[in-house]
Amino acid sequence: MPDIRPIAGSSALVLNATYEPLCVVSVRRATILVLTDKAECVSDGDGILHSAHEELPVPSVVRLTRYVKVPYRTHVGLSRRAIFARDGGRCAYCRGSAETIDHVFPRSRGGLHAWENVVAACAKCNHSKGDKTPAELGWRLHSIPQAPRGVAWRVLGHRTPDPRWMDWLDMPENHAAPAPAEAA
Repeated sequence: MPDIRPIAGSSALVLNATYEPLCVVSVRRATILVLTDKAECVSDGDGILHSAHEELPVPSVVRLTRYVKVPYRTHVGLSRRAIFARDGGRCAYCRGSAETIDHVFPRSRGGLHAWENVVAACAKCNHSKGDKTPAELGWRLHSIPQAPRGVAWRVLGHRTPDPRWMDWLDMPENHAAPAPAEAA
C-alpha cells in the first residue's frame, strides 16, 4: 500500500462511468479506488505516491469503472460558508468585504432562514440595518438572493474547485468558486 499522507490539493473529483461528476473525495480514497480497480485515473494531480514496490501519480480526477445510480438532493444545504461562497465574500449592500450574514427581511419580523432571505454582509451594514428592511432604509441589494443551482454546487458545495476539474464541472476556468445567480 502506498504511503498516502495529506498533501496540498488533497482531494479528487470522482466521476461516474458516464463521466458525470459524483462527488469529491480525499486523495487517499481516490487512490484506494484506483488500486482496487474500482476506478481509473483520468487526470493526475501534483506529486507521486510511493510504496515499497510501486509509484503512483496522485489522482486528481478518477472515473468509476462501473455505473453507480445515485439519488441527488434537490437543494443545496444552507450554511454560513455556502452563503459567503454564493455572494463571493462581498457585502450584498455596499460590496465591501463580508464578515457576517444578514436576513434581508428580519427574522424578528417573520423572515425565514432560507437562501432567498439570507445574504453576506459587512459588520457596518449589518449593524446599521438592524431590524429594518432594505426598502425602509432606501438601500438596494446588488443581486437578488436565491438558492444556488447546477452541477458544481451539487458536487462541490462551497469548496473551491481544483482547476483540473473544470472540464467535468461545466464551469469556466476563471471561476474560483461556484458562481452566484445574478439579478436581472
